[in-house]
Amino acid sequence: MTSLLPVTPDLLVELELIKRCKYAYLRLVDQHRFDELVDVLTEDCTASYSDGKYAFDDRAGIIAFLHESMGSVEFLSSHACHQPEIDVFDDGTATGTWKLEDQVIVGDFSVNLRGAAFYEDRYVKTEAGWRISHTGYSRTFEEMYPQAGVAGLELHANGFTGLRK
Repeated sequence: MTSLLPVTPDLLVELELIKRCKYAYLRLVDQHRFDELVDVLTEDCTASYSDGKYAFDDRAGIIAFLHESMGSVEFLSSHACHQPEIDVFDDGTATGTWKLEDQVIVGDFSVNLRGAAFYEDRYVKTEAGWRISHTGYSRTFEEMYPQAGVAGLELHANGFTGLRK
């Protein structure tokens, strides 16, 4: 049976390392650096996005999905997770709940999305450091609106196409 570790200075270091792992995951997704997710996900990582609408049972499936669904230069996203509640256990595993706020521009379909959710993650400490062994979120809300419906809306920068106005 695993036990929750007590709060100590060493545990605070482990919590920071877990946070850095999650932040790297979010950054790599937003920068379309999907192949680099091998550095933060275990090989057998599972995922359940959008209340289980998109579920995967290994890292390769997760990365393929992200390439397919988010890989367009017209797909721009900003994922921000904060307010983590992380528990670390004596068997080298951890769990985390994170508040997600995201904004997405889907230029291919002239649609914008704004939403919030809660991620439920599991982590494992490996020789290479903390890795995500499961990630997934359930939405609290998601709204979509056509870009044409916002008077004066204009994209002034796209780091994937070099657009800078």
